[in-house]
Amino acid sequence: MTEIQQQPAVPPVSPDQAEERLVYSGYHSIISGVERQWEYGGFPLPDGSFWRYREPNAVVVVEGDRLRVSAVPLTRFHNEVQILDNAKNMFFSTRRFTMPEEGEILFEWEMRGRGINTKPHDLYDGFVSAHLLDFATGMALDFFVSNDTIATVYALLPFPGVPAPPDPEPERAVRPKYFCDFNELPVETAPWQWHRYGISYCKARDEVRFFLDGREVGHYSEVPCKIEGCVLALGLMTEKSIEDGRSVSLHGQGLIGEWGPFTVTLRRG
Repeated sequence: MTEIQQQPAVPPVSPDQAEERLVYSGYHSIISGVERQWEYGGFPLPDGSFWRYREPNAVVVVEGDRLRVSAVPLTRFHNEVQILDNAKNMFFSTRRFTMPEEGEILFEWEMRGRGINTKPHDLYDGFVSAHLLDFATGMALDFFVSNDTIATVYALLPFPGVPAPPDPEPERAVRPKYFCDFNELPVETAPWQWHRYGISYCKARDEVRFFLDGREVGHYSEVPCKIEGCVLALGLMTEKSIEDGRSVSLHGQGLIGEWGPFTVTLRRG
């Protein structure tokens, strides 16, 4: 197993900074149902039903503070709504994390993934994911990992049931209303290789940073929405566009993902 690099993702705290830190895992509650820290994700549909991101034959294993989910093969799909087709099995945290008005909040975790019969060098054929999701605005900050590719994701998405952002006059708009930037990183990885991931957000500066094994690999400024809070999400996913009213995301491939606990660091000042 490849050794995880443990460098800090941000510089050490200076004496004039106040720091709060918590560790969030609670994966046992997925199985026990007691004091749930995670639940299956999904969205309500216009007809009153609910689309749940749950692979019926997925195997969920909790070992201490690590979660492993296997779905071989993947079976879930949706022929009409892209966001519902993409996620096959996904857990949302039951806790919503509030973003500080000043300072910075940093989420760090370890993750690895393996694709079974996924297409080489095609991230979107099947990947393991971790997300910070704000259902009030539609902002999503993510990492995706496949057998051979890691990508950061910076997005503003039309989640079902989430109010649309203000729409300026087309002649005055300088950026798209909705967007998704998949930044495939020029780094090497391998199936089932551990990496340490980090995403930080500064509301006061409207700034997002992405870290991989302690090194900054992505930076976005002028975030278009103030993120007030987010939930965490852990997924087994594909990302193939629906064609002619039919999902084309499945061809018998499977995914295995494993996640460690999340360390959440709040730095004020």
